[in-house]
Amino acid sequence: MNLISTIIITTALSMILALVAFWLPQMTPDTEKLSPYECGFDPLGSARLPFSMRFFLVAILFLLFDLEIALLLPLPWADQLYTPTLTFLWATAILTLLTLGLVYEWVQGGLEWAE
Repeated sequence: MNLISTIIITTALSMILALVAFWLPQMTPDTEKLSPYECGFDPLGSARLPFSMRFFLVAILFLLFDLEIALLLPLPWADQLYTPTLTFLWATAILTLLTLGLVYEWVQGGLEWAE
């Protein structure tokens, strides 16, 4: 009986929330929201404009250092393993490698947006 009432309550709550989310927002989109691009380029202009390599480099560096978070997320659970020292050694190696890469990019001037 408890399982059936839980399923009914969750289904009813989901339907109510879906209806509220459908009817509540304002349905007056402007031209900016209708634009398919969110990168700041003019969507109606030429597609053959030169692309900023500085923007591309900063985006790639962001993705690289953002990947570091995904690699280090399992660390709080690593001390439950049989050999947590080895796991922390690999994490330290990853952090050291990424820190050296960041220092190299900084020294080369790759992180400066304006020249």
